[in-house]
Amino acid sequence: MEITRDTLRLFTTIAGGLVLVAYAYGVSRMEDATALWGGVTGSLQRFSIIFMFVAAAGYLLFWWMVLFRMDAASIAELRWPWGETDGEGGRRLLIAFGIFLIPSMLWLESTGFHLRTEATWTPALVIGILLLVSIGNVMFGLLGYSSHIDGHPEGKWMIIGALAISIQCIFNDLIVWSWKFPW
Repeated sequence: MEITRDTLRLFTTIAGGLVLVAYAYGVSRMEDATALWGGVTGSLQRFSIIFMFVAAAGYLLFWWMVLFRMDAASIAELRWPWGETDGEGGRRLLIAFGIFLIPSMLWLESTGFHLRTEATWTPALVIGILLLVSIGNVMFGLLGYSSHIDGHPEGKWMIIGALAISIQCIFNDLIVWSWKFPW
């Protein structure tokens, strides 16, 4: 099955909207929403808030470059840096967006679940979800890198978008937040 640009646009619009709905729903269910910060306080919290907006801008930049600026033939040519072009770029993008967006829908609710229960396995669930989001983010960067190497002008913007996302998703969330959270 060929994954078209329109399919990707539809998937990312629905899944991205569901991420926002999941966050709003999750926060509304929290007794104390500040508990989601865990051990992240003061200047680290301010740094994280700033980079939430940087990450959102980076995601929109990546999304716009791939799904609105890049032509359909260039999307089909997207490859991993170690592979050859085989016309499956749309599939690679769908996998990267799926690995990034679907766990993003689950992070806040899984953290709330952890806070509401005393189960010993919930930290692994929350950190595993953040790890999946980070893997999706790395996949964005790899697709952007190969696109840049292949001479597509959107490639450098895809890399910039992925790097902007990574400050929040990989550094602030997966590393700092997971380390500071009072498990």
